[in-house]
Amino acid sequence: MANDIRICEKCRHMQVKSAVSKLKKLVSSEEEIKIGCKSYCGPCKRYAFVFVNGRYIKAPSEDEAIELAKKHLK
Repeated sequence: MANDIRICEKCRHMQVKSAVSKLKKLVSSEEEIKIGCKSYCGPCKRYAFVFVNGRYIKAPSEDEAIELAKKHLK
């Protein structure tokens, strides 16, 4: 079963290119990481976040959010 991974390109605390490359290292090469607005604008202004398998994972920085997201990947 594939993971559902999404990030927002408008998030102030995430750099899309670096976040996608870091996330791709954690999952199989066939899995797609979706990029687009998640309508999570309140927290998005204050935290970095990654949407993983139905959960919003937020943290003060991109690296911390990706580290927390690891435990929710299949």
